[in-house]
Amino acid sequence: MFKPKGPYCQSCGMPLSKDKEGGGTEPDRARSSEFCSHCYKGGQFTQPDLTVDQMIERVHGKMREMHIPSFLARRFTKDIPNLKRWVNR
Repeated sequence: MFKPKGPYCQSCGMPLSKDKEGGGTEPDRARSSEFCSHCYKGGQFTQPDLTVDQMIERVHGKMREMHIPSFLARRFTKDIPNLKRWVNR
């Protein structure tokens, strides 16, 4: 329902177009087409032990810092468990 336009990070849901670094990086330093620079660098997740619930709380907190109302932040984060990183966990 509230999916961002264009490709978005398959870990946190951030639109890749909003990533100031242009996306995460693969082991060969190529840009990742699936993950943002906050979540993925050098072919590895920046926080590999993070749980999906912790990611939801983290993204919710960042959205609140951006003065997005809590009810909207919850709506934007509700689909995080369906992203590629979390689906088969």
